[in-house]
Formats: sequence, structure tokens, C-alpha cells
Amino acid sequence: MVSQLSDVPVFYIADGHHRAASAWRAGNDLRRRLPDGGTGNEECNWFLAVLFPSTQLRIMAYNRVVRDLNGLTVSEFLDRLDALGDLQPAESPRPSAAGTFCFLIDHKWWSLTIAPDPLFVNDPIRSLDVSILEHKVLQPILGIEDVRTDPRIDFVGGIRGTAELERLCIPGDWAVGISMYPTTLEQLMQVSDAGEIMPPKSTWFEPKLRSGLLVHTLE
Repeated sequence: MVSQLSDVPVFYIADGHHRAASAWRAGNDLRRRLPDGGTGNEECNWFLAVLFPSTQLRIMAYNRVVRDLNGLTVSEFLDRLDALGDLQPAESPRPSAAGTFCFLIDHKWWSLTIAPDPLFVNDPIRSLDVSILEHKVLQPILGIEDVRTDPRIDFVGGIRGTAELERLCIPGDWAVGISMYPTTLEQLMQVSDAGEIMPPKSTWFEPKLRSGLLVHTLE
């Protein structure tokens, strides 16, 4: 197995970046406590991972909900979206292609297609749909400057589908639901190859392993 894996030119951490970083930091802390830094064979030098061929991974959309329209009326918000591209009543709540976003507003689905920005068409991060949404809609229109910390936005994993967006938005608890087109594996690899970091909540991977199926003790 080791020999076969050595023929694989590159491995990508597709999910669990924070867990991998935490495991590395924990191992580093334990190594500092060992006499002379240890031998390199201690359990703290390793952490569990699972390898999937890229052909067996599926990326699903990571959708968004926003609490309010930042002081805009529904009509004003739709006008702002219309100024960004082609806004039409949606035939489906799921975008059919990259660059298209579906918005659930006031019990109705709308489809918005935004043309690629020539300045960023070759930028592996700014060309992602999650980045386009952030820089074109979330920040300038809805006033959400940091999606990591702003309590007015939340994220809905793709496995829960657009039905979850409707469950949250139609009663009025959230003002707008945003259905995304999934990031592709090729896009993820391009970002990694460029030495960059994916934007937050840009990928939802399937399959996911059950927690606790395997346990690696460090001591």
C-alpha cells in the first residue's frame, strides 16, 4: 500500500482543514514535552485521515440564508440584483450553471446570472461563485462584511437541499435564502495549487465518515 500511494503525485485536504491543523498543533505540543523531541515514531506524530479518489467524491452546494434585507424593501432588493445581471423568475430553486444564483425572497424563487468579471476570470478564488456572491451581493447590498462572524448570515449544507431554505425563509424567520451552484473539484484543486485557501463554507463533501468509527490515541 505504501508503495502504491507513493506513486500518487499529490494529495489534497478536501475537508477537515481545521481538524488537521488542530491535530498538528496538538502533536507539536506533545513533541515538545518529549526528551530531545522524541524519536519521530511516537503516536503524536500521526493523525487519522481517509483517502478518497477524486472520482468518488461529490461536492454539494453550501447554501446561505440572510436574516434581513439591510433596510431595503423586497422591490428595492430585487432592483439591486437586477442591476448585477440577468434576473428572472426561477424555473427551479437550483442554479443550472456556475455564475447563476437562486434567491428565495417573499415566498418566490428568482434566478440571477452574473457575467464573469474580466478582472478576475483567471483568479482561482475571486472567480468562485461564493466569492462573486460575497463581493457583489453580501457586502455591498446586504451589508455583510465578514461571513465568518456576522450573525445575520447562516449556512445550510447541501445535503439538506433547497427544502431547508424554504423551511427557514417562508415562515419569515429569514428574509432571503440563496441557493448556490456547487464548487467543482477542479476549482478546489486550482485554489490549492495556487497556494491559496478556499473561502469559508464553499464546499460540502459527501460521503462523510461517521464520527468515532476509528479512534487514534496519542498516548
